[in-house]
Amino acid sequence: MSEATHEATLATTHDDPRVVAAALAPDNTDAMTTAVDGDAVRTTIVREDAGGLAASVDDYLVNLTVADAVCETARDTHNP
Repeated sequence: MSEATHEATLATTHDDPRVVAAALAPDNTDAMTTAVDGDAVRTTIVREDAGGLAASVDDYLVNLTVADAVCETARDTHNP
């Protein structure tokens, strides 16, 4: 019998989606897949239980917020 899984897909848009996705990559686990589609970063997270999924989504969103802020700061610094 296979274990049930829980899945969440998050799609966010960014001015520099490839850079944001690359910044997130080191923190992604084997249970996460990230792709860039136009200006969107799409990440799917699969976990065995809802609590683990919620924790992974929360961690991902914190990392995403930081990655996007760093990209924005770098862009603003180089393009005053």
